[in-house]
Amino acid sequence: MAIARWLNQTVGLFVFFLLDILDFLLCFTYKTLDFFFESEWKPCYCSSPLEAQAKTRKIIVSERGEYSKVVSMTRTKIHFDEISDTLYSRGPSLLMRLSKLVSSVKCFNYKGVIMRGSVVESCDHNYESKKKVSSGNKKRLMTLNSTVVEKSPTTPRWSDCNCSFCTSWLSPSNKDSLFVKVQQPKDNKKARDNVLFIHGFLSSSSFWTETLFPNFSDSAKSNYRLIAVDLLGYGRSPKPNDSLYTLREHLEMIEKSVIAQYKLKKFHIVAHSLGCVLALALTVKHPGAIKSLTLLAPPFYKVPKGVNPGQYVMRKVAPKNIWPPMQFGASLISWYEHLGRTVCLVLCKGHRLVDSLTRLFTLNRMRTYLIEGFLCHTHTGSWHTLHNIIFGSGGKLESYLDHVRDHVDCDVAIFHGGKDEVIPVECSYSVKTKVPRATVHVIPDKDHITIVVGRQKDFARELELIWQRSTTTHK
Repeated sequence: MAIARWLNQTVGLFVFFLLDILDFLLCFTYKTLDFFFESEWKPCYCSSPLEAQAKTRKIIVSERGEYSKVVSMTRTKIHFDEISDTLYSRGPSLLMRLSKLVSSVKCFNYKGVIMRGSVVESCDHNYESKKKVSSGNKKRLMTLNSTVVEKSPTTPRWSDCNCSFCTSWLSPSNKDSLFVKVQQPKDNKKARDNVLFIHGFLSSSSFWTETLFPNFSDSAKSNYRLIAVDLLGYGRSPKPNDSLYTLREHLEMIEKSVIAQYKLKKFHIVAHSLGCVLALALTVKHPGAIKSLTLLAPPFYKVPKGVNPGQYVMRKVAPKNIWPPMQFGASLISWYEHLGRTVCLVLCKGHRLVDSLTRLFTLNRMRTYLIEGFLCHTHTGSWHTLHNIIFGSGGKLESYLDHVRDHVDCDVAIFHGGKDEVIPVECSYSVKTKVPRATVHVIPDKDHITIVVGRQKDFARELELIWQRSTTTHK
C-alpha cells in the first residue's frame, strides 16, 4: 500500500508537471484562435482577476485584498455575487511561479478607493492589496474597480457545439427559463404533492427521467407531480457566455422556472452530488416549503478552522492523483482551464458523433441518455459551476446544515454508494453529524452513478416510502 501510494505521488508529480506545461501552451493557443474566430482576445483565469471577469457587465469587488466578489447590474437590480477564489488561484505550480515573476515586472496598479481616510492600492497579477491605514483606522476595507465592460454575446463560441439541441434555448420562448420535464397525473388536480429533482455535475434531467420516472408505482404517478430540471448551463437549458454561474444565478433560475412557474407551495427535493448544494441553499431560502430532503452523495467536507474553504474542498475533490481514474479526471477538469476547454472542444462539440459511435460499437444495445448531460454543456458553464458552486460553497454548507437542523422541519435522508470514488462516504456521515435526525443509507458495491442507474426500481420504492412517511408525519 505504501509503495502504491509512493508510485501514485511520484508518477503524478511528473504527469501533472507535463500538464502544467501543456495548459500553459494551450493558453496562448486559445487566445490566438479566439482572436482569429472572434476578432478579440478573450480573457482567461491565467490573466489577472479583473481581466478574467471581463465576461459580463460587472464590477469587480475586492475585500481584504481578495478578489472574491462581483457586482452585476441590471436595469432594476444590483446583485452582489460571490465567486470562488479557486477560479484564479489553484496551486503553486512551477509555471505559475514563473508566470507571476514575469507578471510582477509588468504589474500595474489601478487607482485605490479612498474610504474613511484609508487608501487601498491593488496589483492585479499578485492578487494582493497593499493597505495604508491612517490614524489607526481598522475598519473593513473594500476596493471597487470602476471598469465596466460590454456584455458578451449569448451566441455559441466557436469552440462550443451549435447543434439544434444545444442551442434550442436561444429561441425567444426558452431564453429566460430552464428546461423542465414534468410527469404528472392526467388529472393534475389529483396531484397530492410535488417533487423537485436536481441533477449533479455534468448531468441533466435525463438522469432522473430515463431511470426513476418510468419505475415509480402507479400510485405514485397518480399522486405526485414529478419535476426534473436541467440546471443552468446543462442539457437544453440556457448556456449564456456572460454568466459566472454563481449560486445566486442557479437558485434564481430554479425559482423562476420551477417554483414560481408551477406555483409550488410545498414540495419534496431529491438531489444528487452538485445538486445537493443547490438543494440545501433552496431549503435555507424556503424553509417552510420543504416536505422532505433526499441527498445523494452530498459533497460536504468539514473545513478546518483557519483554512481557505474553497481551496480545501478543491484539494479534497481533485487531489491531483493519477489513480483512481475518476480522481485523475476530476483533477484534470478542476486544475486546468485550457485542458478542460480542449476536452469540451473534442467531446462536447462532437457529442453527436460520440453518441453515434457508442450506438454503433454496442450494436445499439446501450442507452445513451447519460451522454446528454455528460457532453451537452459549454466549458464556460461547467468550469464556473464547478468552482463557484462545489468549491466556492465549501464555507457555506456547514451553516446551511445548521439552519436545516435548527429551523427546517422536514425529513432528511442521505444515500451514498459504498464504492463512490468521486465523493467519499465520509461526506454523508459528516452531514449526519450536523443534522442528527438525518438517516444515512450506504449502498454496497455502488458508485457515484450506479447509486441510481442500475438500481432505479429499488430507489424508486425507497423514495416513495420517504414521501409517504413525510406526508403522514407532517399532516
